[in-house]
Amino acid sequence: GDVQGLSRMQIISRERDPLVRGSMRWRSMSSSLLLVAVGLVGCLALISSGRSMSPLSLAAAPRMAAVRNRVVPNSGRFAGGPSFLTASSITADGKKQSSATELTPHLLPLQSMRAAAVEAPVEISANSPEEQDKSLLPDDVEFGDPEIRAKFERVLMKAQDNICKALEEMDGEGKFQQDRWLKSTGGGGRSRVMSEGKVFEKAGINLSVLKGALPYEFIAKRGECKGFKEGERIPYVGMGLSSVIHPRNPFAPTMHFNYRLFQTECGVWWFGGGTDITPSYIDKDDLKLFHGTYKEVCDKHDPEFYPKFKKWADEYFVIKHRGETRGLGGIFSDDMNDRDPEKLLEFYTDCVNSVVPAYVPIVKKHMNDEFTAQQKEWQGMRRGRYVEFNVVYDRGTIFGLKMGLNTERILMSLPLQARWEYDHQIEPGSPEADIMDAFKNPREWV
Repeated sequence: GDVQGLSRMQIISRERDPLVRGSMRWRSMSSSLLLVAVGLVGCLALISSGRSMSPLSLAAAPRMAAVRNRVVPNSGRFAGGPSFLTASSITADGKKQSSATELTPHLLPLQSMRAAAVEAPVEISANSPEEQDKSLLPDDVEFGDPEIRAKFERVLMKAQDNICKALEEMDGEGKFQQDRWLKSTGGGGRSRVMSEGKVFEKAGINLSVLKGALPYEFIAKRGECKGFKEGERIPYVGMGLSSVIHPRNPFAPTMHFNYRLFQTECGVWWFGGGTDITPSYIDKDDLKLFHGTYKEVCDKHDPEFYPKFKKWADEYFVIKHRGETRGLGGIFSDDMNDRDPEKLLEFYTDCVNSVVPAYVPIVKKHMNDEFTAQQKEWQGMRRGRYVEFNVVYDRGTIFGLKMGLNTERILMSLPLQARWEYDHQIEPGSPEADIMDAFKNPREWV
């Protein structure tokens, strides 16, 4: 039923129902992450609104969010309206007053954007060997530069192949499982995931080619939209290669990259993306290699790129409610259309092709390092921070959810295991304290 229609007694009775109570138990670490993610978003929304909530409402928040986001089959829209959590308080004169706080208000555009698509596109499996390397670009796109997008798609496909090969060779046991798919409306993707390898706990590399329509307001922030006006939706084609790699060893850092291109019918286009690193412990030589590789790439194309994009990464990958960064940076850029597209194509090609030399030697160096249980727990807590950033702030995650894309692929970036400890205190002068200082005060590594 609609959560808004539940009375306090109905919620209490459902909380006492053994079936409901049993369904809320954490049966695996993966399901735990999803509950924490949903609850986290709801709690942050309440904190930002300056309101409080009762313990009963807090316990019900993940289930409430799940009810709100239930999709009605074949309707292409959400069931019910926004969910509200009620909080009761006693005024000075002894009267009871209640207030309602809307759950995850910043996700409401997701509901309206999906509702605009009456019929969701159908996803078609295309995993036959002969289709493996075929282009995913739709044939009926009559806008944008077709040569640029064809070249960049080949760059991303080749990079996906090369990175997967390098990681499989280093792991020795783990293999990427591929899921190739097409959309009935055009576009498709190649999703590759390695799970429970010898070296890598989880690694995912997704290639997506998208075709659809975006709000005028979204595109107009990036350039002049010709032939369209406010309130209209503008056809676009986009592509991107996105990856998150989580090694097992706490001394081997997590790494993320994303490189993308968008073209629209109104003439606006842009490149974007970057590569960043998230260690649990500082190794200055590792950071010098990683940042140095990308500084060299940037300097080759524009001496202003590295300081600009390094600063952008330090400012973008911030967990605002923690007052710390997700990791130790790298480069990040978006909405890049300030020069000839061929020049930007060359730059982003060099960036994605630098993933292996910037990262693989670091993992090889640390994959067999000895570590303690305490160090593994610390890695789990940093993975928890990774989850917090990705489900609350990450542009790619938010965009994918708003556009109704495949949830499994969107949340592929989350680790298999993460940890949250209440009021965890770090020992002063410890290696954990050192990296926490770097999370709060970004440093220069090259």
